[in-house]
Amino acid sequence: MAHTCIHWFRKGLRLHDNPALLAALQDCKEIYPVFVLDPHSPVNVNVGINRWRFLIGALKDLDCSLRKLNSRLFVVRGKPEEVFPKLFQEWKVTRLTYEYDTEPFSLCRDKDVVRLAEEHGVEVIFKVSHTLYNIERIIEENNGKAPLTFSRLQTLVKSIGPPRRPVPAPTSQDMKDIKTPCPEQYEQIYGMPKLEQLDQDPERLTVELFPGGEQEALLRLDQHMERKEWVCGFEKPQTSPNSLSPSTTVLSPYMTFGCLSARTFWWRLTDVYQGKKHSQPPVSLHGQLLWREFFYTAGVGIPNFNKMEGNPACTQVDWDSNPEYLAAWTQARTGFPFIDAIMTQLRQEGWIHHLARHAVACFLTRGDLWISWEEGQKVFEELLLDGDWSLNAGNWQWLSASTFFHQYFRVYSPIAFGKKTDKNGDYIKKYLPLLKKFPAQYIYEPWKAPRSVQEAAGCIVGKDYPRPIVDHEVISKKNIQRMKGAYAKRSPHSSKESPSSKEKGGKRKASSVLDMLMKKKKTV
Repeated sequence: MAHTCIHWFRKGLRLHDNPALLAALQDCKEIYPVFVLDPHSPVNVNVGINRWRFLIGALKDLDCSLRKLNSRLFVVRGKPEEVFPKLFQEWKVTRLTYEYDTEPFSLCRDKDVVRLAEEHGVEVIFKVSHTLYNIERIIEENNGKAPLTFSRLQTLVKSIGPPRRPVPAPTSQDMKDIKTPCPEQYEQIYGMPKLEQLDQDPERLTVELFPGGEQEALLRLDQHMERKEWVCGFEKPQTSPNSLSPSTTVLSPYMTFGCLSARTFWWRLTDVYQGKKHSQPPVSLHGQLLWREFFYTAGVGIPNFNKMEGNPACTQVDWDSNPEYLAAWTQARTGFPFIDAIMTQLRQEGWIHHLARHAVACFLTRGDLWISWEEGQKVFEELLLDGDWSLNAGNWQWLSASTFFHQYFRVYSPIAFGKKTDKNGDYIKKYLPLLKKFPAQYIYEPWKAPRSVQEAAGCIVGKDYPRPIVDHEVISKKNIQRMKGAYAKRSPHSSKESPSSKEKGGKRKASSVLDMLMKKKKTV
């Protein structure tokens, strides 16, 4: 039987290493590549303009690649559970394929769509390719629980073996007998979205440093892989949070949207490492991909992972509710130039270095402002190009010393930390030009500058630039004691590692989220 197929693009916005797309082409006579755009879904309501621009760029790039194969991308507006039944009927669809997603919202959505497909006699095939491994397999290997330490994850994936090699992108030969019907009216109905249609004002945009799309992702990957010595010597903690140009790969947004396959990245690194001395996980580039896997696994295996309440792994902390502090942090007016420069870069560019994220996250939570990590998570979700549900939740819990990391007495200084890699404050001067005339000795603490220095710099603290909203030296010590109190109330079992799969009784199969999508469906 020759199928009429919809391939549903969601995160995997690429042709390379897309096994679900290849499955769509098997015994296929017609294919409709579809992206469902629902700006009002819970996961999109809070999305900022830079992220929308990146997505539109990725969709345009994908459409361009598909047109080279005599196909195209159909951007369908609406809710998946409402639009798919109509498309199944209109296009006489017999098969639906997509890349598997592990997030709770996605699982609920997919369960509904799979049910609707069954009702319409549509075969469903999904494949795992957004992560290096099938996350369910990792959890199963760990006796049905998510590993709570990186070393435990390493042990588990070592027992599974290396990630699968990426599959090739479809070619013109693969598509030669497959049509994508496209009546003239479809160009308007299913065309590319514009920012204005998403209630976004293009006038608010700044220069685009990280254009969306698979071709951009592969170009950037190629450029980094040519720097063999840099790749082999890469150690994340040794990179700079406040360099004027990124000191890391900035491939994370491309993996978040699936413009770049994590498996492709992994095996390209393996090729570079071959026969050479190179850094090792957790600090190497392979290590960064495994950290991604770690947080994805936690997101699947820990209930209510993006919340404090109901999250069994998370320390319960009596955070303050302080809208004024939260607004000052979000809007880059805390009075600490290093913090404000980072938050300005985040809002303007949609990306900040991982250690810069450490600094502002610690400052908002346990370090200074004592505001819940969930509030910071929301802001990052809006502003980050790589705002990935699992990684965002996991890193905020880590940096607030709520989960995974428990050395709450180690606090980032909003003054000293930035000085380590940028004594002159060039980063601050770039993102806070109001302070650019301050001498280096005052650039991190402009409130300490004599009035004459402030006047010469053309910036009076308390008038042109805010005074610090807290006294870091005083409040950080107080907060350490508050954190100590929260830890004292924890269950004695709350910080223990998940049981080993080699404990007595052997492996216990996890109750699989894959089961939610019907055992009859095909997966890897």
